[in-house]
Amino acid sequence: MSNPYQEALGQTLIERAFRERIVLVGVTLPPLTDSDTDESLDELARLVDTAGADEAARITQRRDAPDPTWFLGKGKVEELKQVCLDVDADTVVFDNELSPAQQYNLEKLLGRTALDRTAVILDIFAQNAHTLEGKAQVELALLRYRLPRLRRGVKGALSQQGGGIGTRGPGETKLEVDRRRIMRRITKLEHELRDLGQRREVQRKSRERSGLSSVTIVGYTNAGKSTLLNALTASGVLVQDRLFATLDPTTRRLALPGGEPVLLSDTVGFVRRLPHGLIEAFKSTLEVASEADYLVHVVDASDVDPRGQIEAVHEVLGEIEAERVPELLVFNKADLAPEAAAELVAEHPGSVAVSAATGEGLDLLLRTLADRMRALSRVVELFIPYENGDALAMVHREGEVVSTAHQDTGARIRARLSDASAGRLREFIVDGLGDDSAGAPK
Repeated sequence: MSNPYQEALGQTLIERAFRERIVLVGVTLPPLTDSDTDESLDELARLVDTAGADEAARITQRRDAPDPTWFLGKGKVEELKQVCLDVDADTVVFDNELSPAQQYNLEKLLGRTALDRTAVILDIFAQNAHTLEGKAQVELALLRYRLPRLRRGVKGALSQQGGGIGTRGPGETKLEVDRRRIMRRITKLEHELRDLGQRREVQRKSRERSGLSSVTIVGYTNAGKSTLLNALTASGVLVQDRLFATLDPTTRRLALPGGEPVLLSDTVGFVRRLPHGLIEAFKSTLEVASEADYLVHVVDASDVDPRGQIEAVHEVLGEIEAERVPELLVFNKADLAPEAAAELVAEHPGSVAVSAATGEGLDLLLRTLADRMRALSRVVELFIPYENGDALAMVHREGEVVSTAHQDTGARIRARLSDASAGRLREFIVDGLGDDSAGAPK
């Protein structure tokens, strides 16, 4: 009788045996330091591992400016070639962005595939896209990236048609494909995404009509966003300890303390130097953050550089014009790094520390979020006749009832309501008590 554990282990070993061997290359350019390059290469190693390959060696160089031919200096390229031979590397991956000409020259000299950080991230996205929109977005980004790199394969080099990092994804094309064919495909994908974007806009307007406020979870990849969404809403979203495990946004209804409901959405994780082409391709998906009423910014407190994660996320939020949306900083994985989490909370007043995995701090998170959301809502006074039961139900469903006074013909209610809900109930409003959102904490 077969042992399932041994079979699984055997399969893992087989997969590991066929994983690509990668040499990582990092170039320190002003104003960065060698320490910055080492940290970025560590993250690149995780990206490569997520893509299905192994780091075999790494090389670094400090330069004032990239070499226009190879990015590295000529002597360093020769050293890189020897390292590739010594470790029997399949591919070289640069942490920096290579021009098409530099990539071609490197492959010609090294005799093997040369890729950059952008290609690795695109490959991971290609593996993880599952919805129709996600696949179209990834394919569009891949084609835009590959279009200026069309060329004949380097003699003796591993062809990108053979599989591996940088070659996977929907709409994979041969390097010799006609440029006009790719341009036609790009145009078709842009039309499809516009149509899908219009459907998303209809869905967004439908949610607005529901009167529910929207809260979007953002954060660095693998910070625990999906785990937090599952912990708060029991939504069953895929959770894996790997980068970019979740690409497609998920929205669930969440009842805050006090009873007021909100729509809670998860988003794709961010990363340092997230390729601009991906941001453009995923813009319709990322709009869930720019159109939110509040952001829950999840940070991995156990990471070696949580402050760098915060900065990287803010950079992407700026690109999608979501920096104006108020945010609540949530330092996750406090169970793994309690001292670091406490230090970060002290450094960022108003933030909270939680462990989405154990449930620690989630009650405080919900109370804090409820307080922030109340600060954004209006307190209004309404008189609703008893025969208007649908309006009474709407107040309780979409807002937070502060007080109720029953009279002969109806109920006098003070409630916190969003602008959309207050607009729908305006015929019953007898006294607007003002908007106390001024000075809402961010």
